[in-house]
Amino acid sequence: MKRWLVVLTLLGTGMGLSGCGYNTIQAQDEQIKATWSEVINQYQRRADLIPNLVNTVKGYAQQEQDVLLGVTNARAKVGAIQATPELVNDPQAFAKFQQAQGELTSALSRLLVVVENYPQLKSNEAFVQLMDELAGTENRLATERMRYNEEVQGFNVLVKRFPTNLYATVFNFKEATYYQVPEGAKAVPKVDFSGLKK
Repeated sequence: MKRWLVVLTLLGTGMGLSGCGYNTIQAQDEQIKATWSEVINQYQRRADLIPNLVNTVKGYAQQEQDVLLGVTNARAKVGAIQATPELVNDPQAFAKFQQAQGELTSALSRLLVVVENYPQLKSNEAFVQLMDELAGTENRLATERMRYNEEVQGFNVLVKRFPTNLYATVFNFKEATYYQVPEGAKAVPKVDFSGLKK
């Protein structure tokens, strides 16, 4: 009889703990990390395209060295930050990563403004292919950042909602950080066609 009582107690405890919310919080935390990994994957894809893009533009726009150097330096800053899934758990490192990505986005915007002044470059097949790849990557980035923020929202609701908030407090789960586009990256580049011949 004692043996059955122990077995039933263990089964009851196991069933009670499985529904406590801890496992749900763990699963949601892992989902955030997986979604963030896909964001990183798309940022890496963008970084890999940039040297080819810069080299193609360099062949046409040699006098635009400042812009080309700005893109190269911004890419180097991004590459210097180790982008791991754990990055999202460190608000300062996460902000630094977002800032570096914003600077790269801004540098790419300036590069695209330069490209507008070189019609022959826009007809170059390699350049057109690279721009298509870059545009596709930017679209994927926007989608993956949106998915990441959706996962963060679900996790944050979970760690605030009763009774899972009790388990989140006990096991030290904090709210996750949303991805926000840095201020510098929000500016739309100014395109000036006044220098082009008609």
